[in-house]
Amino acid sequence: MLFTKKMKLADLVITNHSLVLILQRFNIELGFGEKSVADVCQQYGISEDFFLMICNVYTNDQYLPTPEELSSTDMSQLIPYLTASHAYYLLERIPHIENHLNRIADACQPTHRDTLLKFFKEYRQEVANHFQYEEVTVFPYIKQLHQKKQTSGYSIEQFEQNHSNIEDKLGDLTNIILKYLPGNIMPNERRSLLFDIFQLSTDLNTHSLIEEKILIPYVQTLEQKL
Repeated sequence: MLFTKKMKLADLVITNHSLVLILQRFNIELGFGEKSVADVCQQYGISEDFFLMICNVYTNDQYLPTPEELSSTDMSQLIPYLTASHAYYLLERIPHIENHLNRIADACQPTHRDTLLKFFKEYRQEVANHFQYEEVTVFPYIKQLHQKKQTSGYSIEQFEQNHSNIEDKLGDLTNIILKYLPGNIMPNERRSLLFDIFQLSTDLNTHSLIEEKILIPYVQTLEQKL
């Protein structure tokens, strides 16, 4: 079932708890009572169709916006939404996981400690580089297309061909924590850390789907028009 603008926003979140994560990316505050999606979007100046598009990608693996939907939807909030997502990962979730990891690493023997810290440091930098490329190269390119400016030497096809799933490496970190650390090292802390990693991995995967199902096909329509 796809969400509609007449549904209560609270019902969307109850249906899919992960939607709590996207509210702050739209600057929507909790406490919206019995208001519908349409009411809340109007209150915050958000495109109802774009908001529902994001919610439906988050909730339904089979959902794919049609080219007609992409062309008719106000997509002006796409880049701000993705930029807010980047900030959430880099400034909130990854530091939170790093704090867990540092406490566990401090309780490990030097070999395990150094492996954990080195691995996570490299992963954090990989994520930062991934987002920086999008914000420095891809997003300005899209803004140029919005302004109907002719561009050269770049297309969204290049982004699509090089689009990597930054959540994949989290599986390696999970394996280290699950399989290779001694069992007596901070078991409660490790469980909390694993849940945080699983949640981050799921959210990053959906972030990638938004880029693949919305960003890339939408930009392709802009390129065709230009």
